Amino acid sequence: MPARVVVAAVFVAVTGCSTQDAICGGGEYPVLNVGSAGRACVDKQREPPQGYVRYPQGKVPEHVGDKWDKYWETHTIDRSGKITGVPPRS
Repeated sequence: MPARVVVAAVFVAVTGCSTQDAICGGGEYPVLNVGSAGRACVDKQREPPQGYVRYPQGKVPEHVGDKWDKYWETHTIDRSGKITGVPPRS
């Protein structure tokens, strides 16, 4: 096995890096559109824009296709802050 492959494997194992695509880029965090499954990424120095909220603690999607990314495809947060199913499209 070439040395570069071994070094890369050790780096991933030690740092916990994933090969999955991140939901947001560095310096950003994901926010959920109130009442829908829409999302956006916001600079960590800013609050969510109007109509968006932070994901509940412990339920934040980090990578495309991870447990919480899939969960939030069918769930949202309503105007009162309650987690609900995504309303059907009309």
